[in-house]
Amino acid sequence: MIEKLNVVPFVSVDHMMKLVLAIGVERFLVELADEIETDFRRWESFDKTPRVASHSKEGVIELMPTSDGEVYGFKYVNGHPKNTREGRQTVTAFGVLADVGTGYPVLLTEMTILTALRTAATSALAAKHLAPRGARTMAMIGNGAQAEFQALAFKALLGVDRLRLYDIDRTASVKCVRNLAGMGLDMTICGSIEEAMEGVQIVTTVTADKQNATILTDNMVGTGLHINAVGGDCPGKTELHPDILRRSDIFVEYPPQTRIEGEIQQLPPDHPVTELWQVIAGRAPGRSDARQITLFDSVGFAIEDFSALRYVKRQIERTGLYEELDLLADPDDPRDLFGMLLRAQAAAPTAA
Repeated sequence: MIEKLNVVPFVSVDHMMKLVLAIGVERFLVELADEIETDFRRWESFDKTPRVASHSKEGVIELMPTSDGEVYGFKYVNGHPKNTREGRQTVTAFGVLADVGTGYPVLLTEMTILTALRTAATSALAAKHLAPRGARTMAMIGNGAQAEFQALAFKALLGVDRLRLYDIDRTASVKCVRNLAGMGLDMTICGSIEEAMEGVQIVTTVTADKQNATILTDNMVGTGLHINAVGGDCPGKTELHPDILRRSDIFVEYPPQTRIEGEIQQLPPDHPVTELWQVIAGRAPGRSDARQITLFDSVGFAIEDFSALRYVKRQIERTGLYEELDLLADPDDPRDLFGMLLRAQAAAPTAA
């Protein structure tokens, strides 16, 4: 693909949008979910650590690293709910892949759009293993930037084609309906969470406020439901009443991280949970009873970003949708970095 040692392929926001549209949003989500599922099956081959977080009263900035011994990847991501009041995104991100053998980066890419895609793909992948068989109706509580991606992922992977939408800001629900028009979804904007929950088999909660909120209470959750809890993703930020957790079979990505950041931060540290990779690999049961309440306590984990980065790298090699970024020093003699600087000085035009 790229032979020059100083050049790293860079995927800008513009190129990422062109790549997603060239592949097709639903196909992209399906293929990305397949990539994540493949990596979850080899979960034990990855380095794993809770993300490194820097918290402030305004939000959080995080680094999410992992490696499979051959390729290293990390994501920089923030979460600042107040940003929308200033016309900014709540979440922005970029990511890097590097060759473990040389330490050289082999990809730099935007990950704001890619994170939305990988979060939705992971949600639908979990639901494929945990939701009631044949589920077609989903409540979406919180209709902001993530909502359309979640809806299309559940449609593409599970065949969910009926959405019941609720947001405290009705304009967000209207936006969601407008954006998803003509995509094969039957959508209803509801006036309350209780109304949105009527007749659903799946509920996705994806709100943004950085607080311990109670989006769902125990009386709203009937037997047989699958809950896809996306919004709780840092200390002090949850969406579900603890009584729901006590009634549910809980599935998580990486317990040491989820116990700090997820819904289960509300429970004792020894409360039993099942790791999603074990279900995918056939080492633990997922949904085993029609009356069972399953809860995917989704906080996002570095292996999912690793999968997304590898997927994008393959796609840009095929499509050429990237720029060449002069990122790495490449002196004629690897031991003579200062000489490279002197040669640049000598080659610079003389001021008149």
